[in-house]
Amino acid sequence: MSTSIRVLLVDDHVIVRQGLRQVLGDAEGIEVVDEAADGAEALRAIRTRMDEGLDVVLLDIALPGRDGLDVLKQIKAEYPRLGVVMLSTYPDRQFAVRCLRAGAQAYLNKSADPDDMVAAIRKVAAGGAYLTPTVAELLATSISEVAERPPHEALSQREHQVFRLLAEGRSVSQIAQALNLSPNTVSTYRARILEKTGVRNDVELALYAVKQQVLMV
Repeated sequence: MSTSIRVLLVDDHVIVRQGLRQVLGDAEGIEVVDEAADGAEALRAIRTRMDEGLDVVLLDIALPGRDGLDVLKQIKAEYPRLGVVMLSTYPDRQFAVRCLRAGAQAYLNKSADPDDMVAAIRKVAAGGAYLTPTVAELLATSISEVAERPPHEALSQREHQVFRLLAEGRSVSQIAQALNLSPNTVSTYRARILEKTGVRNDVELALYAVKQQVLMV
């Protein structure tokens, strides 16, 4: 039986997957066993590959339809012991702590050194967590300042997406189309966002976003 670390690549860009496959192909003891371009494909691949053995999912946070953070939560609900390394082009401060709190064992920027990526996969496959110095500092800061966090930082990833679009002046129907959701679902998210941020309407929400520097003017 192979002792290689078996990895699933999840990214909607073919070129990115090819680059990751090349990086990991040069690493001893790591085998890319499958690829997926979105969340639905990723979950199907995981359910198929788990019987054969799957050790780590390399998961992009920016996926079409259902985003990577939502997919991460589904993975952890079904396979809590499966290792997940999140990849992102966003600044670490925006999503790293959210991903770790949702169950990821590592968070790396796509510009990370290939050696860091290989090291993260090996550490996660062994059951550990891999934190870059930047992410470790962010995590420590978030723990020490949890009582001082502004309300919008308690939003889920999807709520945060809807929050930003509402603050930009998008209508419920426009947001539904942009995120491939039903208007009723977006309205539900909107109600949760208003409640969590303590504002009464979209105008106050936009003012809140500007004040918190979530929306720049």
